[in-house]
Amino acid sequence: MTEQTLTVRFFARLREELGTEQLTLPADGEQTAGDLLAALASRGGPWAQLQGGQPVMIAINQAMAKPGSPVKAGDEVAFFPPVTGG
Repeated sequence: MTEQTLTVRFFARLREELGTEQLTLPADGEQTAGDLLAALASRGGPWAQLQGGQPVMIAINQAMAKPGSPVKAGDEVAFFPPVTGG
């Protein structure tokens, strides 16, 4: 049986501050992108910023998503800071 996993990717300053570009995590049945964000933030340290004051943008399989969007085995979930213009 194939292990049920998700790929989680981090971009821009999140990748730099968390010190990782990608994680492979077990898929947890009824899970949303917000659940995944909360679980990662609970690691503490720099991970806590994922639920801090600065918003985090979410994409699932390269399509913009909301915290309530479901994630399932095989999905690629990406977290990145909002793009700011100058």
